[in-house]
Amino acid sequence: MSAAGAPGEPGAGAPELRISLPARAENVAVVRHALAGLGAAVGVGELGIADLETVVTEACMNVVAHAYPAGQPGPLEVEATPGADGITVVVRDFGAGVSPRRRSERPSLRLGLTVIAALTSSFEIKSGLGRGTEVTMRLALEPESEAVDPDRPVPAMPPATEIRVGRPELVGPVLGRAVGAVVGRRQVGVDRLSDARLLSDAISAGAPRVFPDGQVIVSIDEHDDRVELRIGPMASGGAERLREQLRLPQAGGSLATLADALGVERGDEGEFLVLGIDAPSAS
Repeated sequence: MSAAGAPGEPGAGAPELRISLPARAENVAVVRHALAGLGAAVGVGELGIADLETVVTEACMNVVAHAYPAGQPGPLEVEATPGADGITVVVRDFGAGVSPRRRSERPSLRLGLTVIAALTSSFEIKSGLGRGTEVTMRLALEPESEAVDPDRPVPAMPPATEIRVGRPELVGPVLGRAVGAVVGRRQVGVDRLSDARLLSDAISAGAPRVFPDGQVIVSIDEHDDRVELRIGPMASGGAERLREQLRLPQAGGSLATLADALGVERGDEGEFLVLGIDAPSAS
């Protein structure tokens, strides 16, 4: 992501706050409070200040934890530049840096950047092994949550979970996990959960042949004692072919016997394969 108006870029104003101090854990609070004071002074709301404190803390703690060798803290620099509609913050160190190709490196850094990405309107990270790290973050003057219209219409709650998959070959990675999550939270044993996953895998294996071109829609409807799957739409004969595939002998029996109901529905959109899996609700 790219941050607008970072110090040093054309058109950017000089930082109105610049802090340089040793990269020690106890100094992060100093930075946090200073930035909160600046945010309040330029009109950032309470929620925005909380977000500002969070992202600054995450960025600074990553410097403290990872930038320098243990017991040898180096400098931590923080700059903040308010603008007409937001505030830009730069957190900089001069330590070992990180390599974007080494995914196993610094799990806490990845977590921290996830938090920063969630709370900022944009951010940018510049780093390289032996070149230090610079994180530039931009926060809106007021959080978007404060601007939500309380009178806006809210869509009605859907009667069932609906998952749309853009390509048939993606049904496998999605369907098994989604069905497993729904069935797994009910009063079922490991064997029943395994049955549901076997059915999902079999349907996924057949999906590319019965959905050659179109989008796949999977509805998961939860009843008190059953989970119902509705998969389609398929061209004429597609749902029946998929049902017959489930009836083929598989490891000593038919996978169709793992379903408590197995049928085909036909409508204007096409054919749908409908499966019922008995799974009493945990409530």
